[in-house]
Amino acid sequence: MDPLDPGVVSLTARNVEFDWTDTPLHWLPDEPVASHTISALNLLLPEGERWFCATYAEALPLIEDDRLREDVRGFIGQETMHAETHNVVLYDFLDTHGVDPRPFAAQAEFLMRRVLGPRPGRSAKGQRQQLVERIALIGAIEHMTAFLGDYALNSQWDDLGGDPTMIDLYRWRGAEEVEHRNVAHDVAQYFGVGYFRRNIAMIIAFVGFLVLMLRGTKYIVRQDPSLKNRGYLRIFVAWMGAMRRDALPSLAHLTWGVARYLKPSYSPEHEGSTAQAVAYLAWSPAARAAAR
Repeated sequence: MDPLDPGVVSLTARNVEFDWTDTPLHWLPDEPVASHTISALNLLLPEGERWFCATYAEALPLIEDDRLREDVRGFIGQETMHAETHNVVLYDFLDTHGVDPRPFAAQAEFLMRRVLGPRPGRSAKGQRQQLVERIALIGAIEHMTAFLGDYALNSQWDDLGGDPTMIDLYRWRGAEEVEHRNVAHDVAQYFGVGYFRRNIAMIIAFVGFLVLMLRGTKYIVRQDPSLKNRGYLRIFVAWMGAMRRDALPSLAHLTWGVARYLKPSYSPEHEGSTAQAVAYLAWSPAARAAAR
């Protein structure tokens, strides 16, 4: 047991304040593709997190466990703040640097609201089944955000000369992902998501994540005047180089992270450190700026 572990924490949304005035488009120096890959998360996350919140708001009246209801409310609060913050990055950062986020953001909205959204025309049983499917998918995605959040907290981006504001964004976000890492798994278990469905959801989530990240990276690369319009293969090769230089999580890191979820004995408790996450959230420049 970690003697620094704060134990059970109450999940609350934290106000943050970021100033993107001086953040360059290539916020990791000499790593344009890695910079764009991580920046591409901003194209996906606002709608993705709104989808999380809408799904859990739909599930909340069905949850009778008081502790879990409290955790879900805290989760919704944190994810709402994440969505709003990443949405600001689309316009105060990407748009300012000549990358128009609107077409890709519209596609993300269609995916989350129309393809993955609720199906009101179904029977009550069908709607419940589709809700559970969404809950299973969120459980898988939240596992990925937890181990990627832990990666961000321990990344080498400072040593690579990364922009402090962008690093703080992903570490603040990653710390809250580690802090609430148990919630989505607990909700999935509460709604009866079993081992088989859990693993199918992870396969879908992981493949979908890689495809969307590749598309998002190419979308930004195509609008970067300092880069030639690279094809998907060249971007993937650039990913491999960035991984070797510790600018991106390695394939081994990603694969092992997913593999842990596939274990019958899986527990999100082992993904990252609550003590480290809470300590960073107390230190985060953006959180301190908002508190002033």
